[in-house]
Amino acid sequence: MRVGEVSERTGVSPRSLRYYEQQGLLAPCRAANGYREYDELSLVRAANIRDLMASGLTVEDIRLSLDEGCLDRPLHTLPPCEGALQVAADRLAVLDKRIGALLELRERLAAQVSQTRAAVQRQSGVSIPN
Repeated sequence: MRVGEVSERTGVSPRSLRYYEQQGLLAPCRAANGYREYDELSLVRAANIRDLMASGLTVEDIRLSLDEGCLDRPLHTLPPCEGALQVAADRLAVLDKRIGALLELRERLAAQVSQTRAAVQRQSGVSIPN
């Protein structure tokens, strides 16, 4: 099947499918006319890649799952791959760390805004809305 049909059946844009191919995650064959030809396995892999990327995994993370054969059946039907589970857990830890850093930044900025607002109100006697 061609890229348009794969896109329609998986909800993955043709541009994303070409990107997945460029990154080595999909390997469609080429027809005599040069068009990409996808098989049924490509449908499953494309949908899995889309879902994994939507979950916050990177192309590099997903490539590890490909190496373990974890993308060849719908994700919900597979027993979890040990390596893939560790990659996901590691990615989750990175996200938790980023969230913590962002929360800390938010608190500092909120304190600065509050202090500045209070200083302006003291100097001008004008109340500044939040």
